[in-house]
Amino acid sequence: MNRLVLLTGPTGYVGGRLRRRLEERGGRLRCMARSPGRLATRVLDSTEVVEGDVLRPETLGPALEGVDTAYYLIHSMGSGDDFEETDRTGARNFANAARDAGVRRVVYLGGLAHGDDLSPHLRSRHEVGDVLRESGVPVLELRASVVLGSGSLSFEMIRALVERLPIMITPRWVDVQAQPIAIDDLLAYLTEALDLPLDAHRTFEIGGTDRVSYGDLMREYARQRGLRRLMIRVPVLTPRLSSLWLGLVTPLYARVGRKLIASIKHPSVVRDPAALDAFSVRPRPMREAVRATICNEEREIAESRWYDAVSSSGEARGWAGVTFHNRLVDARECAVDVSTDRAFAPIRRIGGAQGWYAFDWLWRLRGFLDLLCGGVGVRRGRPALDELHVGDALDFWRVEAYEPGRLLRLRAEMKLPGRAWLEFEVQPRPDGRASIRQTALYDPVGLAGLAYWYALVPLHRFVFAGMLEGIARAALSDDARTARGPAPRR
Repeated sequence: MNRLVLLTGPTGYVGGRLRRRLEERGGRLRCMARSPGRLATRVLDSTEVVEGDVLRPETLGPALEGVDTAYYLIHSMGSGDDFEETDRTGARNFANAARDAGVRRVVYLGGLAHGDDLSPHLRSRHEVGDVLRESGVPVLELRASVVLGSGSLSFEMIRALVERLPIMITPRWVDVQAQPIAIDDLLAYLTEALDLPLDAHRTFEIGGTDRVSYGDLMREYARQRGLRRLMIRVPVLTPRLSSLWLGLVTPLYARVGRKLIASIKHPSVVRDPAALDAFSVRPRPMREAVRATICNEEREIAESRWYDAVSSSGEARGWAGVTFHNRLVDARECAVDVSTDRAFAPIRRIGGAQGWYAFDWLWRLRGFLDLLCGGVGVRRGRPALDELHVGDALDFWRVEAYEPGRLLRLRAEMKLPGRAWLEFEVQPRPDGRASIRQTALYDPVGLAGLAYWYALVPLHRFVFAGMLEGIARAALSDDARTARGPAPRR
């Protein structure tokens, strides 16, 4: 029977990778996303993409129509302090819609922890499972420990700390025991969950073969990378101070860091080994998982990253009732004696390790200030060097529009007294050259918004002008290098 499977959270870290697994497996797959355009260029032609939002119940009926199995991979770790209520409401809406649509099973990925005094994040993950079960639709819940994979939240923290700090001041939470699981093993469990016999609700605890601490993981990463690292224990370092510390040296930002650390304080080890009997998956040891993750990391192309999900940036600021009277614009244009594709190539590579083609130290300073204000900073970097999609995180921007060879529009996710965009457009000219138009747009809110813009106008003259000139130079350099051809072998 060719059952229809619905995948929620297909742009998140786990959901993005599971989508590819399900496509490779074959069968009918439907992906539900708040912004379907984000998936338009990523899915196979056979994959259906529909709009749906668990906080808008009216969108769930059409998304769940005809579905046999639904994956629920939605949570609000990146949201504000009310994320528990948001998770609760979303799960209830989805569960009721699944029941009404006749869905035969829901597969839910939760968090592994035991006890009553759990962190708000872990407590919410368990509560979501309870809410889903209340609908009566059979729920198969997998409770996973730390996930090890290139681009995962936990691994990114470990990698950044070990790579950047020869001496680490470590609080008590680095000694808490966990049972980390490789991302490939987690995906294998999720895929097998489609066919596991299920007449009633089942909950399985899953993890790797080893019980280790975050300190053990950091030492193992350092060993495999050939790095000498000194870890100095301190008796007290509150979650808030720890999160600010992490925000300075890792891709995390304070809001997410606090929730992660609050969860790390609780052991996440498997007490019930029933999953080993029910599934054919045999999780790999921690050392093997770290080795596989490093190999993937060194290719500089992670299939998906924890902050790819829009929700990782926190709740988007609501602008209802705000009137924007004056849009401020800095528009610049230049002509380059190359084709439009050559002119667009440097734009396609912008951000991350490539930088912004001028005054990179100022961009990094702006990112540092954003971190201090609780924003996302610039440590998210960018996806694969020559590949962008709508919805990708790119430093402290988000790709809002992308047309290969013609248009890139970025929406700001840094802390601002207003809304901001940065747009690059390439068009052919009658004389055969390419026109590169660079536009910064800003909608200020109140006097603070206006003051922010005009205080930076002198810098804009250097930064924006230098960036456009740098893009033009890079386009000419690429064109000249292509014309010369590959260097001769010696």
